[in-house]
Order: sequence, then C-alpha cells, then structure tokens
Amino acid sequence: MYVPRLAVTLFLLITVLPFCSPKRVPPAEKRKVFIDHKAGKFTLFRNGHPFFIKGGSGYTHLATLHESGGNTIRVWDTANLGRILDEAEANHLAVVVGLPFHYADALSFYDADRLLKQYKALQKVVHTYKYHPALLMWCVGNELYFPFNLRYNDFYSAFGDIVDMIHVEDPDHPVTTTILNVHSKYIFNVLRKSNVDLISLNVFNKLPDMKRQIDGLTWFWKGPYLLTEWGIDGPWSGTAFTAWGAYIENSSTKKAEMYRERYEKAIAPTDPRLLGSLVFYWGQKQEYTHTWFSMFDEEGNRSESVSLMQYLWTGKFPDHMPPQINYMLIEKKGAPSDLMFNPAVTVHAEVVLLQPDSNITRVKWELLPEDWYHTKEEDIKPVKPPPIEEHIKAGEGLTAEILTPSVGGPYRLFAKLYDKFGNFSTCNIPFYVVKDP
Repeated sequence: MYVPRLAVTLFLLITVLPFCSPKRVPPAEKRKVFIDHKAGKFTLFRNGHPFFIKGGSGYTHLATLHESGGNTIRVWDTANLGRILDEAEANHLAVVVGLPFHYADALSFYDADRLLKQYKALQKVVHTYKYHPALLMWCVGNELYFPFNLRYNDFYSAFGDIVDMIHVEDPDHPVTTTILNVHSKYIFNVLRKSNVDLISLNVFNKLPDMKRQIDGLTWFWKGPYLLTEWGIDGPWSGTAFTAWGAYIENSSTKKAEMYRERYEKAIAPTDPRLLGSLVFYWGQKQEYTHTWFSMFDEEGNRSESVSLMQYLWTGKFPDHMPPQINYMLIEKKGAPSDLMFNPAVTVHAEVVLLQPDSNITRVKWELLPEDWYHTKEEDIKPVKPPPIEEHIKAGEGLTAEILTPSVGGPYRLFAKLYDKFGNFSTCNIPFYVVKDP
C-alpha cells in the first residue's frame, strides 16, 4: 500500500471535494487566465485579452520593470508573497508565483506526515492568493528532476497531487513547472505523470539551440512553453577560467551584448508555442560574484542590461545609457593572462572604456577574496565577502593602485562606474597571490 498517496487522497476527499461543484470549473474562455490554441498558435489570455509575457525573474525593482516595458515578474517561493503581489498590482505587473516543492531524495516521500504537511501548506497559499488580481500562474518547484526511475513513483504521485489540488482549488490560473534546458526525458515524464498546463524552461548558454531542440520533440510534445529564466552564460557553462580555476566574468557591456543577441535570435522571432520570457536576474544577488547575474547593484542603480531590456521590450533606449566598459587590466594585462603576484606589492589597475563618457561621476574600487573554490558546496555562502578596503592605496578616475594582500590565495578586483542618471557599469579581474611556503 502506498501510504503517502492514500493520505493525500483521504485529505483531498475530506477537505476539498465537499466544496467542489461544477460552478468552480468555468470553461476556459471564462477563466481569468487561460491558454488558447488556434491555427497552430498558443496564446495566453489574461482578463479577456492576449498577454505575451515580457519580464524578469526576481522580486525587486518592480516599478523599474514596468517603466522599462515589462509586464511580469516571476518569484521562486512564497516569502513576502502578499507584499510582492500588491506591489506588482500597483505597478501593472502580473506574477508567476513559485511554489517550493522540497524533497531530499525519491525515498523521502514515504514519509506520509511530511508529504501531507507540504500539501496543506501549498494548499493554504493557493487558497489565500488565488483571487489576487496580480496572479498570473502557479509554478510548482524549480528545476526538479523527473527521471525514469521506479524509486521516484512516490515523488511523481506527490507532485501530481499538488498540481491537481491547484486545478481544483484555483481553476482560474494555469499550473506549470520548470525544467533546466530542453531535457527530453524530463519533459516526457512531466507530461506523462502530471496535468501541468504548460512546460517552463530555464535556458542560458543553450538558448541559441533551444528552438531546434524543441522542434525535435514534437513526436510527443506540441504544447505551449514559457521561458522562466534566460540570460547570459553562467560560470558552469564553459565560461573561460584562469589556471587556478577562477571564472572570468564579462564586463557589464559585454553582458548586455549577449542579452541582446540571444533575445533577438532566439526569443524575438516568436515560436507560436512560446508564451513569453523572463530575463534573469532582475535584481542583485551573490552567485559566484555579486555582479555576475545582477542587473542592479546593491544601491538600486541600473546596469546596461536594464537599458538593453527596455529597448528589446519597447523599441526605445533610455535617454541616458550607462558607461560602456571594454575590460579591466592589471599591469597592462587582462584576466586570460593568469595574473599572479607576490604578497604586499603594489600593482596598477585600469578600466578601459569603449568610448569616453563625461557623465561618469565616481568610480568605486573593491578588492575581495574569492569564495568559489571551497571543496564542499555547503561552504560556499551566497553572501558577498567583506572587501579588503585598506589595500586600495590610491584611485583616481579609471585607474587605481592596489597593494596585494599578504595572505596567499585567489582574489578579485572590482570596479563600478556610476553616472548622474542612476546607472552603473562594472567589470572585474581575478588574480592570485603566490606566497612562498
């Protein structure tokens, strides 16, 4: 006997079904949000009107998102969900709400109490917010594994139960889940094991090849899909690195160029099955560095990628663009040169622009220890390491004198350029301090 499935089924019969009636399941065209399919094209409708999703994955800077031409924000969990929904509504945005789906491994779902607790918690969230005007759809989990494996039968049952619960509790909004890249086995199993309304994809370095991969799956999948995350290459995707394994990060200008190229080639020529896209990351976060994916800085200033997304969404650039950076050099050498220095020596750093910019008001230099090289993943903290301020000896404009640390190991030098219009640009360079034993 499958205990978790039975527990959920009994709970569903006792708490949900008595309140169900045919009136709770309106036809598609009467729902607040639904997906229409005509003449080979899928169209998302919201409040009776076609709604092509243009937005970001994040939970901050919602006013800027609207001002830039976006219409949707996607969040991964339910933290501060009420506030986010209210703020989104105030800024004319819709919200793709992520519902966390936790599991340690396939066998963990034999824990009936744990399974039922998760089910109740998610049902409460759906019941609480299903009438909020900013709600667009529900997304169960993020980048879950959907393998061919009998060990996962209880996982699939638990996942399917939650999808079905949402459909009963809230027939007005579609239900999806996200899959990393176009993973054919995962897509097949999601469609076979659950009643999701659409597939959502998180695609980065493989975005140029996404359409070809999707077309190759039409023998079993011809439905709609959404890009819930897309953007620049992450460090995990073949990015260049130094001799000691430090990833080489592009300048903010080169990142904007990559956003533009990928959007125009892979997203703008709209696939009739594509319901829209959400750029990553609409906010500021520490992931390998505090600038790698961040389209904003800690103070809320906008990067060139924000300006670029405004152009892609509206056809118009902002009146004032951020400073455009080519690269950073230390001692006239770039990151691919594998920069290694002795402890406590002074080196010269400079930022090279694509063209002069008279709107730059200040340049902020920061020297940070690297935190990516720990052998255990749990030792890597999603928090910006404290800067080593006393080692920035002197800086004037686009140049600075740096005193290398006395402790050997990997470091990274950052520069942020600010203008008088609330924009910033950034670049960094890794180097290694070699200390004799």
